[in-house]
Amino acid sequence: MILSDTDLEAIALTLRLAAVTTLILFIVGTPIAWWLARTRSRWKGPVGAVVALPLVLPPSVLGFYLLVTMGPNGPVGWLTQTLGIGLLPFTFWGLVVGSVFYSLPFMVQPVQNAFEAIGERPLEAAATLRASPLDRFFTVALPLALPGFVTAGILSFAHTVGEFGVVLMIGGNIPGETRVASVQIYDYVEALEYADAHRLSAVLLVFSFVVLLALYAWRPDRGTR
Repeated sequence: MILSDTDLEAIALTLRLAAVTTLILFIVGTPIAWWLARTRSRWKGPVGAVVALPLVLPPSVLGFYLLVTMGPNGPVGWLTQTLGIGLLPFTFWGLVVGSVFYSLPFMVQPVQNAFEAIGERPLEAAATLRASPLDRFFTVALPLALPGFVTAGILSFAHTVGEFGVVLMIGGNIPGETRVASVQIYDYVEALEYADAHRLSAVLLVFSFVVLLALYAWRPDRGTR
């Protein structure tokens, strides 16, 4: 099974997108997950629903509204142009923005569940030792929630690799810039080049299987039962 230079370029771009997206999701998703796990605010339901929205929303709908928002007449597009950044659609960083929104629940929900599983006792014990809230978070909550972070990272990375609708709406099909592996497969199918589509699809299929196999085989909670 020999992949072309175009295929390798698309795979490299896909892996780069997934890595950058996952890193940003760790930074953005952790405080959201912590707040959802700890708050009793009436806004918990609406915020949780917004976070989970990409799970049920068609990718084309999310991609369309992001495209409008980041376009020349959208508020984000106006801001980026004012700052001299230019427009984000049809660029790599536009793909990153779309991927962060689309993969957000795959980061937030496992981490939120991990934080909720900690309970109050470890944090209260740390408080009796005069640990500040920040110390309790970094020295107690984060280590205990590590399995949730690992699961969230794996799922977010794998989900970003498999994206299609959102990246196609926001990024289009620019070689070396926005043409990720899923879009490359779409191109092959449109051109009736099924052998090429099969080779690249097989790579993604094997990758997805290995990721899920590793996730289910790891079972970080095995020792606690």
